[in-house]
Amino acid sequence: MSRIGRLPVAVPAGVEVKVAENNVVTVKGPKGTLERALPVEMTIKVEDGHVVVTRPNDLKKMKALHGLTRTLIQNMVIGVSQGYEKTLEVNGVGYRAAKQGKKLVLNLGYSHPVEMEDPEGLESKVDGNKIIVSGISKEKVGQYAAEIRDKRKPEPYKGKGIKYADEVIRRKVGKTGKK
Repeated sequence: MSRIGRLPVAVPAGVEVKVAENNVVTVKGPKGTLERALPVEMTIKVEDGHVVVTRPNDLKKMKALHGLTRTLIQNMVIGVSQGYEKTLEVNGVGYRAAKQGKKLVLNLGYSHPVEMEDPEGLESKVDGNKIIVSGISKEKVGQYAAEIRDKRKPEPYKGKGIKYADEVIRRKVGKTGKK
């Protein structure tokens, strides 16, 4: 049995979960509404404050979908109740980030500033050398944070670039001169 899949998803107070036909799950909460079509093979039931996912048989594909489906529902419930946040750090001399309305402006040592528009439903804040991306969809928050990081990945010699706050950069030793 899938260890993750068989755990029921607790629905906190103020969050409403609806399952329509073809396993279209809608989760409404204080922070907003998320909707997602989940695999039709799984059976999703809402029972007294819990969402239970069951699978039809023990094929390898069904076992994988079982855990995935349960985790996707869990992420939606957490998203509408608490929201998600990713923190990035800008390191390097002259590297900086700023907000202009809904635009994130990054100066990353290129000949031009890099401008990024905040996607629908996401918000980015700049606090010194930190960029905080927040929203209700875990997938979208992670994707936007990855796109920001992609503009200048951290390099291994001086550690310059944009990195996640919890990321550890493996440092390399630079060249040494001849003796």
